[in-house]
Amino acid sequence: MAIEDDVVVVGGGIAGMTAALAVAREGADVRLLSHKDSTLRSASGLVDVLGYPPDETGESSGPLADPFEAIPELPDSHPYRTVGVEGVRDALGLFDEVVGDRYRGGHTDRNALVPTHGGSIKPTARYPATAAAGLASDDRNALLVGFETVTDFDAPLAADHLVSAGVPFAARGATISFPGDFRVDAKITRFADALDADERVTVQGDGYATELPAREALAEAVKPHLRGEERVGFPALLGQHDTEAVRESLEAELGAAVFEVPMGPPSLPGMRLEGALVAACREAGVRFTTGNPVVDYESDGTAGGGEIGAVRVERNGASIPFHADQFVLATGGLVGKGIDSDREGVAEPIFDCHVPHSSDRYDWFADDAFGDHPFARFGVATDDDLRPLDQKGEPEFSNLRAAGAVLGGYDFAAEKSGSGVSLATGRAAGRGAALEVTR
Repeated sequence: MAIEDDVVVVGGGIAGMTAALAVAREGADVRLLSHKDSTLRSASGLVDVLGYPPDETGESSGPLADPFEAIPELPDSHPYRTVGVEGVRDALGLFDEVVGDRYRGGHTDRNALVPTHGGSIKPTARYPATAAAGLASDDRNALLVGFETVTDFDAPLAADHLVSAGVPFAARGATISFPGDFRVDAKITRFADALDADERVTVQGDGYATELPAREALAEAVKPHLRGEERVGFPALLGQHDTEAVRESLEAELGAAVFEVPMGPPSLPGMRLEGALVAACREAGVRFTTGNPVVDYESDGTAGGGEIGAVRVERNGASIPFHADQFVLATGGLVGKGIDSDREGVAEPIFDCHVPHSSDRYDWFADDAFGDHPFARFGVATDDDLRPLDQKGEPEFSNLRAAGAVLGGYDFAAEKSGSGVSLATGRAAGRGAALEVTR
């Protein structure tokens, strides 16, 4: 069975979906192949462009107020230097169009300072509207509310960390039981569903029990802990699908602004963002083929600039070819297994693209545990058209582009630049592939 498209994108994260969306909007047929669930389910839902740029010693400084001012000063190997400032702006414009009023930050070039579940403050370019009332630059006093069974968010500890960081407001934390008869091991999605549906839950009082809608019951559980705070922060579980309505209900009951604090996995803000991107891709005509890995490719065998004819997907023991004119590689980095490593070296496992690295494994690490580790920047190097380069600096294939964390030359974790690079390079790679088809 031969399946043919204009462009095939391999990878279903932010970079892959942005690339596929860019292809579709240029009028080309595109298929997205992904093996596993998107890593967005484990991400905070924040979109960082550049929070802490590396200085001349390789260590990070910051946080940055305006990431766009720093992009031209980044090393030549950084993916942002390939797409340029305007490429980053165009990608954010596409993102803003997709998410609409569900995100904030598009009104300014400056990073916002968003508190996270550990009490740290993260500089980020775009953030969910549900987190807007919690910005660290806001001087209104805040009460953070945690739940006994949601152990990933220690509200009193997070509040203490915020105060220690020097925020311009007083912060306190309180830990309560989520109202209702929920299992001790209930997932945060169960709490979110209860708030979405405003389920009636049983509330135990002093010698009595009564039933209340979940949103009202939650507000009643919080009220005794309020001491005049003007805003209240909850872990990010205020609904999966009707979050704004949940937040507005709580605000009306509490008489205070309500915000979500971004969480680690499983991340409801990440899932909501994934849903928005998938919906935009489907509306644009992107075809999705998921659940099976890409294991191999077919090419014309020409060295240095040869062409890929198809990628092969393993399905029920069979190898199914997906043919296309152009291909985009967006499989992730070391964490997502888009870049693989062992004692012998570092490799890109699908197309065997060259990954620059030292042959001495001890050179991959810094002596300091929190130092500037070379492995954090492992990935493929590309030309100005985002085509992966071989050891001689020539394109591996003339019709393959790369985007997102599979690219080398930057440390997304230290810089806080992962989502921004994925958006910018995804859009550029997808658009470049589509133009090759449609020109």
